[in-house]
Amino acid sequence: MRAQDAHDILGMLTLLQRIKHANVTFKGDLEFVNRWQYFSLEPSVDHDQLTNTGPYAGTLSAFAAGTTLRTRYLHLLPNGSNSHPLSFWASDCNRVIETARYFATGFFGLDWDSEAARLHIVPETPDLGADTLTPGDTCLKYREDLQAGHDYGLIQLTKFRSTYLPAIAARFQAQNPGIPFTDVEIYSMQEMCGFEILVRGSSPWCNVFNHQDWLNFEYARDVIHYYRAGPGNRFAPAMGWLWLNATANRLAEGPDIGKLFFSFVHDGDIIPMLAALDLFPSKEHLPVTHRPKSRAWKTSQVVPMNGRILFERLKCHSSANKNPNHFIRININDGIVALPGCSSGPSSSCSLVDFLALVQRRGKEIGDFREICGLEDDAPDGITFLHQ
Repeated sequence: MRAQDAHDILGMLTLLQRIKHANVTFKGDLEFVNRWQYFSLEPSVDHDQLTNTGPYAGTLSAFAAGTTLRTRYLHLLPNGSNSHPLSFWASDCNRVIETARYFATGFFGLDWDSEAARLHIVPETPDLGADTLTPGDTCLKYREDLQAGHDYGLIQLTKFRSTYLPAIAARFQAQNPGIPFTDVEIYSMQEMCGFEILVRGSSPWCNVFNHQDWLNFEYARDVIHYYRAGPGNRFAPAMGWLWLNATANRLAEGPDIGKLFFSFVHDGDIIPMLAALDLFPSKEHLPVTHRPKSRAWKTSQVVPMNGRILFERLKCHSSANKNPNHFIRININDGIVALPGCSSGPSSSCSLVDFLALVQRRGKEIGDFREICGLEDDAPDGITFLHQ
């Protein structure tokens, strides 16, 4: 769980400076603002870092996740004096690295970096081509295409926000005629609810909005992630297929090459993999003119703070066949998710053979990462570091 990134903090601090200099005594829903203090004493230092206070601290959640998975997968840990340190990976961002370290403490123990495991930092630089954990940084066209690339999420978010935020602005305006608020400012207020909860455990900003306001905010978060790096973005499947393919290769090779592989990245790097796998298919893209009654894609369920996705390789025996059968089961945030069209195995799993065929088929449908992203022909074409 992180504190605000640079974009989040700029919007919040700009709003707070305007409130501070408005020389207005707030009434109604915003009356608490007259006494409220920002939840960071040093925003420029704390922003984009792993939170370390409150009941929902990122440090605590990462450690707890490590302990939970240790309990589940203890039998897969190497043992014996001849065992080598287990490699795991994190993209080169301080909060991601810290998350990996706190997770490792819960999973391996306090002295994990002495002999149990070795953390490898993968640069977040644009020169790595496909050999990266953060393809959004290396896909040139994704970064440069201001209409269909990374910024497409914000474009679509802006359209949807305009369907519900003006009514909230009117409500606040009626209570406080001296200071009108823009859509961007009200959206920052909604974001402050979540970020303050992470730091303090609660937030008065949460009480400013009603249930429908929060349902709309939830959907707004769905929209931005869906179109920024998910199924609604034309570059996302190619970016996500890199890690998916590398992982599928490890699963195909089996436990002899390693039983545990952990990678730590940003939510924006997890989402493309789901697009590549087509795990949450929908007949139509998310609308931005209204909030639909139902939808397959929910960011809060797919990549919440401390979100994780696990690919489990199962070995099952049957009385009719002496040779074991192998299956792949997908676990998203401690819930089993069936792979569409391939879930006839135990616990909604997919046979290993069918899973590998699906990944290769998706690779052909998606196309070459270098070509789609506008990279040179001699740029790396796949992940090479994911091995024990």
